[in-house]
Amino acid sequence: MDKKEKLEKIKKLIQNTMISNIGIEVIDMGDDFVCGKMPVDNRTIQSFGILHGGASVALAESLGSIAGSMKIDKNNEVVIGIEINANHLKSVEKGWVYGKASPVKIGKKIQVWEILITDQDNKKVCISRLTLAVVKKS
Repeated sequence: MDKKEKLEKIKKLIQNTMISNIGIEVIDMGDDFVCGKMPVDNRTIQSFGILHGGASVALAESLGSIAGSMKIDKNNEVVIGIEINANHLKSVEKGWVYGKASPVKIGKKIQVWEILITDQDNKKVCISRLTLAVVKKS
């Protein structure tokens, strides 16, 4: 399956989920990364009119989990988030934010991913680390 087909498959998988409902789109992927974007609009801002930290965390966990699922035997395993942290570095009022999930460690039972979120000017908005457990399907 080529990259375009993989991106289309992911797009279908995330339809009608929180991911699609807040406007997250997966825009690029490779063997060891997944990139996406999210709008800064009425779905993702907080009451002060800036990007909600929880929306940044949702973007981070979504990209990291998609990336993690690319590193397992999907017939027999799933990845489940067990810990996420985020440092919010800069506020954003409008436009888009972009995230890139990159591996820190890919193990048989645990994966750790770093997700960097930037604004349209490539300035750091949030840095997050996601830990995933690799578990056998029941």
